[in-house]
Amino acid sequence: MTTKKMVQIGMLVAVAFVLGYVEALIPISLGVPGVKLGLPNLVVVLCLYECTLSQTVGVSLARVVLTGLTFGNLSMMLYSLAGSVLSLAAMFLLKKTGKFSVYGVSIAGGVSHNIGQILVAMTVLQTGLLVYYFPFLLAAGCLAGAAIGVAGGMLAKRLHGVFGE
Repeated sequence: MTTKKMVQIGMLVAVAFVLGYVEALIPISLGVPGVKLGLPNLVVVLCLYECTLSQTVGVSLARVVLTGLTFGNLSMMLYSLAGSVLSLAAMFLLKKTGKFSVYGVSIAGGVSHNIGQILVAMTVLQTGLLVYYFPFLLAAGCLAGAAIGVAGGMLAKRLHGVFGE
């Protein structure tokens, strides 16, 4: 990896971290715990389209760990990690098919993130009753994923080639 690429990856991690902080400052209360806009996922979507998979995974994991250590706790990191891993896997697979736009990929990422978090919550709390939150989280994931997809698509279009070796 070149020095330029390491600096670019470092900047992407820093931007995702700052967006995580900004998101923590935004009070969203829709009556459903855990609903967020997903601003740091904007960087992950950009990475997915402009970086390698390993670089995207690195940025995503670094963001989860840094944000969790700084603004949260181990429990929050567990939920975020589960959501991030499932989200990234779904987005990568859909992008790889070539049949989905950045918007569809991002929406799938938002929904998958919520699925990962609810699965962890059901496991930790040892109850299946949390599945009743799923329709609300599905709607929130679609809306947030669409918003992030629009912004991520615009960024990827404007920054295309900037992250090349």
